[in-house]
Order: sequence, then structure tokens, then C-alpha cells
Amino acid sequence: MIHSADIREWRNRDVVDSKQHKIGMLEAVYVDTTTDEPAVATVRTGLPTRHRLVFVPLDEAVLGPGYVKVSYTKGHVQGAPSIGTDDVLPAEQEEAIFRHYGMAYQPGAKGERQLARR
Repeated sequence: MIHSADIREWRNRDVVDSKQHKIGMLEAVYVDTTTDEPAVATVRTGLPTRHRLVFVPLDEAVLGPGYVKVSYTKGHVQGAPSIGTDDVLPAEQEEAIFRHYGMAYQPGAKGERQLARR
């Protein structure tokens, strides 16, 4: 398991899929607000003049020298919900990320967000 104490070291690492295809560059990590453990990352993808941030779960991520390997294919990640490089994830879009990857979405009892950027 990857621990949240290591998050600062992840930024700007390549993100690759299980076949080592480069998906993009890791931009930020979002933690699960109930456990404070890394849950999803944003990955900078696209052309140099048209970057966007796509979301990918870190549930089975593996850290390597200079990269983070995720368990999802490049095509699946590139089709995930995204935001602009200067945008913040709106609360109402959180559930779409979980739905895209077939994961259960569990907001807090009073509607608190499940994800927080670190």
C-alpha cells in the first residue's frame, strides 16, 4: 500500500498503465476524507497547448523509479472525467469519477465530500 506521507514525492512523475504506456504526468493526489489515504490522482494529459487533468484511482498503484503505475488502461483513464489545469474538482462531479471506474461512491453522512486534494 502506498502511504499518504509519500505524496509530496509523486508530483511530476510519469503515470503509466500496466503495459508501461505513458498516460501523462501526475499533477495532484486526492485522499479519501474518511481514511486520509490516497484515493485518486489527477494526471496531466493532452497536447502541450491543450492540457487537461483526468482522474485515476490509486487503489492498486505501484511506485517505481520516476513513475506511478496504475491498474487501468491508458484508454480507460483518458476517457475519465476531467477538469482544466487551473480548475478545482466541483463537489457535484465527484460521483462521476467513481461511476466511470465502477467504484462505490460514499459521501459523508451530512453530504461531505469523499475526496480532498493534498
